[in-house]
Amino acid sequence: MQNTSLCYIEKDGKYLMLHRIKKENDVNRDKWIGVGGRFEEGESPEECATREIFEETGLRVKNLAFRAIVTFDCPPYPTDYMHLFTATEFEGEIKECDEGRLEWVDKSRLRELDLWEGDYYFFDLLDKNEPFFSMKLSYRENVLTEVILNGEKIK
Repeated sequence: MQNTSLCYIEKDGKYLMLHRIKKENDVNRDKWIGVGGRFEEGESPEECATREIFEETGLRVKNLAFRAIVTFDCPPYPTDYMHLFTATEFEGEIKECDEGRLEWVDKSRLRELDLWEGDYYFFDLLDKNEPFFSMKLSYRENVLTEVILNGEKIK
C-alpha cells in the first residue's frame, strides 16, 4: 500500500501534463499524467503535492484544491491511494523534468493523449467541478475492469 499525490495545474483552459518517457520500468511509461509522486515519511497530502510539483516542474503552487482520493487496485502493484489536487495559481518558470516532457495541453485535447482509461472518469468530474469525491479504479493486466464512485459501481 502506498500514498501518492497528483496535481493538474490549470492555465488558460489547459492542464500541465507530463508525458512519462524518460524512466525505464515506469508503470506510467508513455502515458500522459499530471504532476506528483509518492509521499515521504511524515508528509501531509498537500506537502507531498507541493514538493513533487516543485521538484518536477520548478513551479510553486499557491492554491492547491484537494479534489479527491482515487484508489488504484492494479495487481501486482501495491494498492495506491492517490490524493488528487488541482491548482490555478503558481509562480516560477517551468524547468526540464527528469521523468518526461512537460506540456500545456488544451483540456479539449485530453482524449487524444495516451491516458489510463480511468483518468477519463476523474477528468469528467473535475470538469464538472464535482465536490470532493472518492473513486476506486480496478485494473487487471492494464485493462480497466471496475469504477466505483463514492461507493457506487459505475462500471
